[in-house]
Amino acid sequence: MALNLLRAFHFNSTELQTYNFLQIVKRQFFPRKSLNKILYPQCSQILSTGPLKAWYQWVPQKGYHNVVRDQPCCTLGTVCLHGDTGENFKLDGKQHAPCNEQNFLKHLNNCKTIKHILKLLNSSASIIDTMAAAALLKISQIERDGNGLKTPAVLLQDEVFKALCFQFEHESLRLSNAALVTALYAYVQLYVDPQSTLMVRLLSECQLRLNKGHMFIKDLCLLGKALLDLEGPGCRMLKQIMEEIQGRKVDDWTSEEIAMVYNLLAAGVGERGNYQQLLNKMNTHTLHLASRLGRKAKNDILHAMVVLKQTQAIPLVINLCKHSVRHVPHFSDQELIVVLNALMYFGHSDRFFTDALERNIPKKAFVMQPEPISKVMQYCSQRRILSPPIFDAVAESFVYNSDNFTTKEIALQIMPFGKLNYLPPNAGQLFRKIENLLRGRFSQFQPRTLLNLLHSCILIERFPVNFVAKIFSPYFLQQLEAEGTGFDKFVLAQLTQLFMAMKLECQTYEGPNLPPKYRVKSFLTPGHSVESLVDEHLYNKVKNALTDLLGARSYFASRVLTPYGYTLDAEVKLDEGGYVLPASQREEVFRRIALCIDDQRRFSVNSHNLLGKEIIKQRQLRLLGYNVVQIPFHEFDRLKNSEEMVKYLHKKIFPYSYRLAW
Repeated sequence: MALNLLRAFHFNSTELQTYNFLQIVKRQFFPRKSLNKILYPQCSQILSTGPLKAWYQWVPQKGYHNVVRDQPCCTLGTVCLHGDTGENFKLDGKQHAPCNEQNFLKHLNNCKTIKHILKLLNSSASIIDTMAAAALLKISQIERDGNGLKTPAVLLQDEVFKALCFQFEHESLRLSNAALVTALYAYVQLYVDPQSTLMVRLLSECQLRLNKGHMFIKDLCLLGKALLDLEGPGCRMLKQIMEEIQGRKVDDWTSEEIAMVYNLLAAGVGERGNYQQLLNKMNTHTLHLASRLGRKAKNDILHAMVVLKQTQAIPLVINLCKHSVRHVPHFSDQELIVVLNALMYFGHSDRFFTDALERNIPKKAFVMQPEPISKVMQYCSQRRILSPPIFDAVAESFVYNSDNFTTKEIALQIMPFGKLNYLPPNAGQLFRKIENLLRGRFSQFQPRTLLNLLHSCILIERFPVNFVAKIFSPYFLQQLEAEGTGFDKFVLAQLTQLFMAMKLECQTYEGPNLPPKYRVKSFLTPGHSVESLVDEHLYNKVKNALTDLLGARSYFASRVLTPYGYTLDAEVKLDEGGYVLPASQREEVFRRIALCIDDQRRFSVNSHNLLGKEIIKQRQLRLLGYNVVQIPFHEFDRLKNSEEMVKYLHKKIFPYSYRLAW
């Protein structure tokens, strides 16, 4: 194979001396007989110095060839690495000292660039295969940039890196299991051609060792992830790995091993419910290990639980989140995002976790990346957690940092203020900043993102008068319709409520109206809605007390749809003299009383602060002429008997009248 590949290229001595491989690939190769004469003098000089001098002895017998082919996500062209190998694999006696390896790995961990890693390798007195493999893995982690490599030409022209590739190819038989699979995984991450001699030898050796069944769980998992990237979940060797893992006893696995198996399953092996029986055993076992797991292991498992949709394992998620609280001050941005995603996906919130966020987010808000801050606000919004310390810190940092935010991040950080009905102390600065961002980047917003942002502003009486004309324009409405599969009722309800806010609450607005065909007749929509249905249990208690107060059920109506789209929980009609009229009567109605029976879902979970959508409903009903009476659950639930309930309703609905007898 090596000879066939080599015939496509041609080298001269000057090119070999400088290792200008990106130019070499465009030329032809000398005949095989002259290969060793040309290659060996230069390669032996390089490979007999530096860190690999103590690793191998060199005997000029064989040539080798490695190819990194063009990848769809990589800008690197075909690159050739050549040299001569020795037959002996010898380690320096000092290499067996654990302190030497630990010290190397400690320095490797602190390396931030590939240049530092290669310098560390070159300066090390001796290295063993696991140290070299760890260095390769670190190089791959730094070099990968999204779907490509950052500086492939610089990397592959480096003499130390070429020497590493050379040795891993020709000494694959002598590598430890850990070094073998780590090196393979690193080369996969660097997009090395699977058909190159290097990769073929590493893969063949992995297959032989897998057949013998002597690999540890962590080696099997890393090999599995490499195969996933190479061939996908249908790989035959990957199925053999999973059979091997399933044959091991889960109770004997360490916390590191169980986290690695979760990672492997989440990477694609466990998609479509595959290996659910294994997952069930792991979930049960991990539930008892949660308190002893490290921060990274907890994070990896939570991520896997979301990816694998383990909705039946809620106790494990709750336990992991509970024990993650102490790690909040030390979370990286990505670790925080993983935990918040898990809490949102499984619909769980923890008071102690919220307290930890309140202590730490205000300290970090100005230095955190916008993505984790957006995720914190999204979590608070979804779980209806109104936290003034977090919201105030986010509002303050937004004013100074938002110029570089994406439009989605802008919306995610601002929308919770409207949903949870909260104005921070710097509200003036905050909304001036939002207006400036909208003015400068209006066309960059996706239509629905923009509508969500503006709609959240009107909930807290911040009216985007300067931009509503664009929202109601035919061009924007067509864009809005084209973004999805047409208009859904929720979008139409948002548009209608925005239009009502302009007409009822902004006397200065003189822009275009929302065309009638985009207005809804009812704000109640299935699932997501701009208003909420009344809670049945609380409603029944209020209904019984109201019947006793008014004397008959016929004197009030329930779930009344108004001409303005809002649905009233209960409505009482009065004539000009203040007497209650039957609910069915339509004439001589002088005043209408709208009862808002507000249960826990209409408030933030940790306060008695009414949600923004309920506030705007009550505000607009008052402007439409209704006498709005709020009956919150935290007041009504304290009442002990029907007599107290009737007295409470009488005082609420008829505060300026009294009854001689009850």
